[in-house]
Amino acid sequence: MVPFIDVVLVLLIIFMITSPILQSSIEVDVPKTKSTHEITEQKIVVTMDKNQLVYLGNDPINVHDLGPKIQAKIKKPNEGIFLRCDKTVPFGAFATLMDTLRQAGISNISIVTEPLPDRPRGR
Repeated sequence: MVPFIDVVLVLLIIFMITSPILQSSIEVDVPKTKSTHEITEQKIVVTMDKNQLVYLGNDPINVHDLGPKIQAKIKKPNEGIFLRCDKTVPFGAFATLMDTLRQAGISNISIVTEPLPDRPRGR
């Protein structure tokens, strides 16, 4: 039988890894990729939904106001952000958002994706 403390610690780790993504109430269907990394830290989250509306955290924001607002929220130089973007957003809109973030001095941008489901291999 597995000790109860082990179960609690595993649940705590799972919660810590998924909480940065779950904190957002904005529905975004992020792309699925084979290469993913577990999220282990808390960062500022910028989101672009399928209607190309931009959010800083859970608050809607004009893309032209994004740079100064992020600069005000950053605590350390070279602090990174998470960028969530719906997979149906045209690449031009995504590139404009990336450019806005770069012009604001943000160089550490992590694009949020979901892992592809494992498929059983046929013989």
